[in-house]
Amino acid sequence: MLRNASEGHIVNTSSVNGFWASIGPGRPHTAYAAAKFAVKGFTEALITDLAVNAPHIKCSVVMPGHIGTEIVANSRKILSGDAIDVPAVRKALQAQGVNLAAMTDDQVRAMVQAQADGFRDNAPTTAAQAATIILDGVRAEHWRILVGADAEFLDKQVRAAPERAYSPEFYEALLKGTEWRI
Repeated sequence: MLRNASEGHIVNTSSVNGFWASIGPGRPHTAYAAAKFAVKGFTEALITDLAVNAPHIKCSVVMPGHIGTEIVANSRKILSGDAIDVPAVRKALQAQGVNLAAMTDDQVRAMVQAQADGFRDNAPTTAAQAATIILDGVRAEHWRILVGADAEFLDKQVRAAPERAYSPEFYEALLKGTEWRI
């Protein structure tokens, strides 16, 4: 259908985790980062494919930083239903060195809900702001759309010093240089 249209624009959503495979020290993010690197690479390859086979179709990869959405709560619901899987939370946090033994199950549930709410409510970029940035980028036919000051900061820092991108100092600079709060 796109090839038969007079014009088109494919928008793929990656993440800053498509060029920086971390959310901070001691917090594994392997599967998500691998998927987001794949989306970025696919889009970059698609640029040439479309230029050769369908030059009237453009494409963009969107790389948001921390955007105030329901992704944390929705991911949890997909993985464990509406209930919070307290044993799984305890196990995951124990693996990261966090001991929740002193917390009741209800306190763990409240903590998980507060984290999801905080992710949405304390983000430096709102979903509405992100939508504006994305639409403006598509209109301008940018193939790479960074969303949020944290995304711009991370991109600049990773490009400037890729060998330091996973050091504690890099993460500290991220916290000081942006409103990064994960």
